[in-house]
Amino acid sequence: MHHLHRHCGQEQLEARRSQEEAVSMGTPVQSALKRARLEKNLTLEEAVALLNAITGGTSDTSQLSAWESGRRRTGLRNRRGLCDLYDKPSDVLFAHQDGQHGVARALHQAQGTLVTRWTDLVEAMTSVVTGAREHLVVTGSRSREKGYLDAIETAVAQNPDLVHTRVLYGPPRHHELVEHLTRLMELRDPAGRRNGARTLSIGIVDRAEMPERFFVASERRAVVPLPSLHSADGFDCGIVLEGEAAAGLVHHGREACAAARLLGTIRDVRELPVRRK
Repeated sequence: MHHLHRHCGQEQLEARRSQEEAVSMGTPVQSALKRARLEKNLTLEEAVALLNAITGGTSDTSQLSAWESGRRRTGLRNRRGLCDLYDKPSDVLFAHQDGQHGVARALHQAQGTLVTRWTDLVEAMTSVVTGAREHLVVTGSRSREKGYLDAIETAVAQNPDLVHTRVLYGPPRHHELVEHLTRLMELRDPAGRRNGARTLSIGIVDRAEMPERFFVASERRAVVPLPSLHSADGFDCGIVLEGEAAAGLVHHGREACAAARLLGTIRDVRELPVRRK
């Protein structure tokens, strides 16, 4: 046992040293996470399939590639799964993500713009939707603003390569959201794939104890609604985020959807009880 701890400690130290040396020299380095995959002679596709078999999730090759490069931080569930898959400790596999030069540093430097009026908030959220080219992630079960929902449907209809993810936290609060989800499924088959990737994923988190999250995010920009600064009646303010922070929320939402119960048919959506406020 003592020998095992010493071996893990040496691996962790070597991983951190390798990362620090590469940063200081300005050269790319192969992360311990990628090396672990290559040591097992696994392609990205093979590794993702094995990981999803362990976690029950729906991670894809683009996510694994981002984790290996350090562009994204791996969530706890997938960290445990990768540790099981590669038989290596978390401190070794994810040193490149957690160090001061990794994604943590970029997110620490993130700044946001505060909006304090309902009209500005809806405009900002809609601009995220219309500006999305690769990913559009929306979370929450309370959406009903017609212009905003219409913009999402237009984006899905006009950009077949756009990967759209919606995560519900509990049943929808309004019939408008049910109709919106139905229209999305009429526009795209959730089981369909384009360029090997699922382009519409709608998941619901059934656990009542899970706090609801509200945000809309693309690969470029995100908006997180905030409690009102004017009254106790609602959410009419928000923070607008750019760059790495926005991309991080895309990653958050995709991981949340992978862990949720997927809704695969219009019938699945229609059978959801509408839970009023």
